[in-house]
Amino acid sequence: MNFVEELRWRGLLHDMMPGTEEELQKGMTSGYIGFDPTADSLHVGSLSQIFTLMRFQKAGHKPFALVGGATGMIGDPTGKSQERNLLSEETLERNLQGIKAQLERFLDFDCGANSAQIVNNFDWFKDYSFLDFIRDAGKHITVNYMMAKESVKKRLDSDVGMSFTEFTYQLIQGYDFYYLWKHKNMMLQMGGSDQWGNIVTGTEFIRRKEGGQAFALTSPLIRKADGTKFGKTEGGNIWLDAKRTSPYQFYQFWLNASDEDAVNYIKIFTFFNQTEVEELIAEHAKAPHLRVLQKALAQDVTRRVHGEEALQTALNTTDFLFGNGSLDFLRNMSAAEVLSVFEGIAQFEVSKSDFEQGLDLPTLLAEHTKIFSSKGEAKKMIAGGGVSVNRVKCNSAEASSKDVEIIANQFIVVQKGKKNYFLIKLK
Repeated sequence: MNFVEELRWRGLLHDMMPGTEEELQKGMTSGYIGFDPTADSLHVGSLSQIFTLMRFQKAGHKPFALVGGATGMIGDPTGKSQERNLLSEETLERNLQGIKAQLERFLDFDCGANSAQIVNNFDWFKDYSFLDFIRDAGKHITVNYMMAKESVKKRLDSDVGMSFTEFTYQLIQGYDFYYLWKHKNMMLQMGGSDQWGNIVTGTEFIRRKEGGQAFALTSPLIRKADGTKFGKTEGGNIWLDAKRTSPYQFYQFWLNASDEDAVNYIKIFTFFNQTEVEELIAEHAKAPHLRVLQKALAQDVTRRVHGEEALQTALNTTDFLFGNGSLDFLRNMSAAEVLSVFEGIAQFEVSKSDFEQGLDLPTLLAEHTKIFSSKGEAKKMIAGGGVSVNRVKCNSAEASSKDVEIIANQFIVVQKGKKNYFLIKLK
């Protein structure tokens, strides 16, 4: 199965310029995707494009990742209702370094002729004067052509309008393609379907300036089955950086996918082959409550993004919070890692000296924290066997905090009922 055929069955082919598939069948082809440095980490919305580059490389082609040091100073207006705030050079550089480090975890940069490369368009724009640019590039693409693009028309018809800075974006991106075609033998640009207009501006620029030929391919934007935006939760973006989104939260994002979404995601976000995918879908259909698809998806993506150790932590955390798993895995974690496990769970601070001197459990749980509204309520639930501390069921309201193990020299985990967890932090 060639690269284009694989994209087709995975549902990842939206538009393709005529002749693209034939060009790719001639032999190793250089192709690239651009990444916007608006933050120092990419998020799950970028994974489909990263994985497209990985599939491109696995098919024997040479992948390039372009990080937009120059275009990042302007901001892509595509899909935006208003102009972005311009980034400072310091912020932009920090973002570029973060994105480069992430991309290097996915692509193979040392595999011979089709080794991946990262390029930064600031390198060819930094010494390019404005006058030279409008003379060399501006005269080849008409204003009529640029205004016909959907992203431009939408903004021009809005109350916000479009600045000249943003208007030039597609011309700058088009020049990127020309520069890479000229100096890196780049024959293909890929991206999301919203980038089609910007990409074909590049192919048109190559044709008009030098009579050359280049190709374009886009994949559909990922949407959830309910029509909402992919990659966002109530807490915000799901990032690839473990410091922004913990591996546990990352794992849970995929595990909580709907059945309908999981059928699509297992094709888009994993490297299982067609037979494996079809077998997983069939197995899931027999017993949807077992969530076979979601588990396979969550484990594969988490392992690929964060590594085996982080996946095991995510699995242990899930088993601990939703099953009968031990909290032993917490004992080897740093304070920051423990906090990431319990992010989103109610937390209380208690004086460490008071705790070590000895507090009876009802006093700890009702007066020093708000886990219970009263000591009487706490005593009643303890008597009924409904309270556990560090996974140990409490049998007596007279038990003292002096006898409770402190995890990572700072934390106590309280369970109220079957599914209500609380974290006590000792200060």
